[in-house]
Amino acid sequence: MAQERERGITIQSAAVTFDWKGYRVNLIDTPGHVDFTLEVERCLRVLDGAVAVFDASAGVEAQTLTVWRQADKHKIPRICFLNKMDKTGASFKYAVESIREKLKAKPLLLQLPLGEGKAFKGVVDVVSKEKLLWNHPSEDGKDFERKPLLETSDAELLKETAEARNDLIEQVADLDDEFAGLVLGEFSENFDLLPTEKLQAAIHRVTLAQTAVPVLCGSALKNKGVQPLLDAITMYLPSPEDRNYEFLQWYKGDLCALAFKVLHDKQRGPLVFMRIYSGMIKPQSAIYNINGNCTERVSRLLLPFADQHIEIPSLTAGNIALTVGLKHTATGDTIASSKSSALAAARRAEREGEKQHRQNSEAERLLLAGVEIPEPVFFCTIEPPSVARQPDLDYALKCLQREDPSLKVKLDPDSGQTVLCGMGELHIEIIHDRIKREYGLETYLGPLQVAYRETILNAVRATDTLDRTLGDKRHLVTVELEVKPIETSSVTPVIKYAPSVSEDLPKVSQEAIENGIHSACLQGPLLGSPIQDVAITLHSLIIHPGTSTTMISACVSRCIQKALKKADKQVLEPLMNLEVTVMGDYLSPVLADLAQRRGTIQEIQTRQENKIVTGFVPLAEIMGYSTVLRTLTSGSATFALELCNYQAMNPQDQATLLGRRSGLNQVL
Repeated sequence: MAQERERGITIQSAAVTFDWKGYRVNLIDTPGHVDFTLEVERCLRVLDGAVAVFDASAGVEAQTLTVWRQADKHKIPRICFLNKMDKTGASFKYAVESIREKLKAKPLLLQLPLGEGKAFKGVVDVVSKEKLLWNHPSEDGKDFERKPLLETSDAELLKETAEARNDLIEQVADLDDEFAGLVLGEFSENFDLLPTEKLQAAIHRVTLAQTAVPVLCGSALKNKGVQPLLDAITMYLPSPEDRNYEFLQWYKGDLCALAFKVLHDKQRGPLVFMRIYSGMIKPQSAIYNINGNCTERVSRLLLPFADQHIEIPSLTAGNIALTVGLKHTATGDTIASSKSSALAAARRAEREGEKQHRQNSEAERLLLAGVEIPEPVFFCTIEPPSVARQPDLDYALKCLQREDPSLKVKLDPDSGQTVLCGMGELHIEIIHDRIKREYGLETYLGPLQVAYRETILNAVRATDTLDRTLGDKRHLVTVELEVKPIETSSVTPVIKYAPSVSEDLPKVSQEAIENGIHSACLQGPLLGSPIQDVAITLHSLIIHPGTSTTMISACVSRCIQKALKKADKQVLEPLMNLEVTVMGDYLSPVLADLAQRRGTIQEIQTRQENKIVTGFVPLAEIMGYSTVLRTLTSGSATFALELCNYQAMNPQDQATLLGRRSGLNQVL
């Protein structure tokens, strides 16, 4: 993407397929920025293993923790690669220590660096006791020499490597029983005689069990240390056969795939990325989307190579495919070869479930767990340059939403504005930029209107009569009802009928009454916001024969509005549950900032070096918080927001808000 080249960061995950020493590798490069967490989430969902890349001078950073937790959630075996070993200030020891401390992982040192910073020239392979040197003038790092460590020339280094190898053997033996038996048995006297293959097999098992992580180092800029990393990927990370997926047994070799990403291509239309779990996929074949319950046709099948694609005749399980021609498939959809194949799998799953007395619906068991989409934390409004371009903007947003489910677009029913909800300021800025570049639309971003709600504080009774003659028909309705506040939170009004009313109330009239009640509660008397937490009891209802249902609704609606105006009214504002993860040093500025935002702190917990602050903050005060928080904490803090509930505003804030809304502050 043009934006990626300009900013020098990854924004969208890119896939590439390549072969290495007889292995086929499907690689996905994911972004590291906090605003693009969904990209990481949905790629981790379909991968078998991961390489966590660290900056050797910084070690574990704030976003590393987030991504590491996501990988933990999906139970993905990992290898750590300490990159930028040639950068000034790079420290292998510090980076390994931070992995141990902050990530609570057990690092297995498979390599030691030869020099650090500007002096970095290669690595020592601890497992095979060899040194790998990149001395050649070639800039791409293709050529390197691999030499065994000799007593004569590298006595000091050999000693250090032997110690590291013995530590590694002991660490692995602690974690793997089979290997421990071997070490304690025939090789207990001399670890040097332990065959490399046995050690590698044990590291592979330990990595798969996720009890430890192999650590390698290098510098990607000059490709130093990349070849041994690729060897380690093929050797230690799981192949698709190593991962055991419970659902595959129901499909019995039929096609089962998960769509995890959609891209829009100007020429080809939507391109859908899929991970194939079983079976095979061919162009011009029909496939069945279980989530969407629809059959679609794959017109072409491509292998992804970042921004170039190669057309292929078929693709088998364990691969990542790029399909052209699917119009309705979205992120997180499960794909099968046909409806009958999906039903057969469902029946197998059901039979198995009965044996094990599991109670969950067939469809649920068949669907691969989709992708969890994080809740948006940043909101703003977007407007087209003119009303005539609104359909173009809607189309652009629809395409972008299909590509990026963490972008949510809502139409605010109160103000009629289009609201963008995203993962942060950068996320929205990139979307804004893409709309301009890819769809040629100059849009305007504005601050968000907060969706307030209203309620009442005391019970009120009201009576209303509607008497109209339309043509030769007389419509007459008299209603008496009571509106009162309730303790429990309820978005829709709770409707009750007095015994005298409910006895002979026809269904048609009841529907009309409920429609009237719901429409009246959409607009409150203070701000025109929806009313919540109220119960409405209908005490009497007199309907003249022949009165239309519309008139009944209108009368009930008018009567409620009358009652609401008489009551003591209260504005409720949306309250967000906020959890800030911040390093101890930055705790006080973060707390001071939250106090200014009318936040209430519930508790502060300690997790390793970090403090976890949980509390509530009104949504109105959280505008632009992501940027402020990053500024306050040098980018080390992360935060999560979710709507908690609506809370009554204090009288002072309410008066300020009403004054601002009614235009008293417009002059300012």
